[in-house]
Amino acid sequence: MSAYVIVQVEVHDEQGYEKYKPMVPATLEPFGGRFVVRGGDPETLEGDWAPARLVVIAFPDRDKARQWLESDVYREARALRHATARTRMIVVDGVE
Repeated sequence: MSAYVIVQVEVHDEQGYEKYKPMVPATLEPFGGRFVVRGGDPETLEGDWAPARLVVIAFPDRDKARQWLESDVYREARALRHATARTRMIVVDGVE
């Protein structure tokens, strides 16, 4: 079953985060990951949730999503993300 990693991002170091962004796509490929949403301009339709930046990444399943997050190939980029932004991340199953 497909799985989606959903990340709310609050960038506090724009220059550092700009270095992070191009590092990520190649780290997704070995795990079958692909961006569905990357940044964009979120519009609140209901409630008070108003993320400044939102990312959605599709994976074949939860295991692949977890493997990517913990992988050696993503380690450097992950450390840079932690240093440049506050993130909240979840994984949810898709309906496929």
